[in-house]
Order: sequence, then C-alpha cells, then structure tokens
Amino acid sequence: MNPIGKEKTHANQSANNSFCARGASATLWAADDPAIGSWKLNVAKSKYSTGQAPKSQTLKIEAAGDGLKLTADVVNADGTTQHLTYTAKPDGKEYPVAGDPDRDTTTMKQVDAYTTEVMGKKAGKPTVNFRRVASKDGKTLMVTGTGTDAKGQKVNTVAVYDKQ
Repeated sequence: MNPIGKEKTHANQSANNSFCARGASATLWAADDPAIGSWKLNVAKSKYSTGQAPKSQTLKIEAAGDGLKLTADVVNADGTTQHLTYTAKPDGKEYPVAGDPDRDTTTMKQVDAYTTEVMGKKAGKPTVNFRRVASKDGKTLMVTGTGTDAKGQKVNTVAVYDKQ
C-alpha cells in the first residue's frame, strides 16, 4: 500500500517488491520442510508500508543439499519484471544473491521447523531482515520484512503467499 500523498520511483518499487522474495528464502535442508514448493503472492492479504505492492510474484523453493535454492519472479506495479535467485544454507555464512538491486548476500538461521530468519546485506552493510513462517498445514507462507533498504528507506512489509 502506498502511503497517502507519496510517490515511489521504479527503482524503489523494485527494491520493495524484491524484499518479499528475499524474505521467503527459507531453510530447506530437510526434504519435508513445509516451505518447499511453488508459491504465489496473495496481494490482497499482503501489506506494504512503503511503495506499491507488485502486480504478481511467484516463488519456487527447492531443497539443494543441506540448503535451499530460491527463485523469485516479480511483476512490479509498473509492469517491469524482476528475477531473483540464490542457493544458501542455514549456517550463518554469507551466500551470493543474483538479481537483487538491494542485496548481494544473504545469511539464514533456522528458528524452528516452520520459521526461518534471513538477513540481507549490500556491500557488507545490513539492509533488511526477514522472518519466514510456514503454516502448519503447509498452505500459507508469511514473510515479514523490516529494516532499511540500500537507499536508506525504511521497510516494513508482510507478504502472504499461497501454495500452488
């Protein structure tokens, strides 16, 4: 949701929308992790404190050894597209991220079987932290993003995804 009376540039829209994808990066070292699968953003249930919600967003989360591979495709509010991907483990190490203008590395930590925390950095500086929670029935994925993007804008988003 856009704050009333504020305009958002394309670059900032892209950054805001990609934060949801980044936060969805989950710990997938167990084949039965409820986040594994294909997910579609439920725009109506999601909340964006800065910028506009994307028109659409899909996530594909796959087990990759003792980590995960995340691929996200976003259609921004202005119709431009964004493709984000990375492979990472929940071991506290930094892993490279491709396709993200505001994050070049990610670090993950498993909280419990349903919850993962993901920390993003750009040029070594922390940007936004994400908390990904999969529902116990495995049908919903909620990603909360808080922090400051690489441009210095505050981020506070809640993205809700439905399993496909």
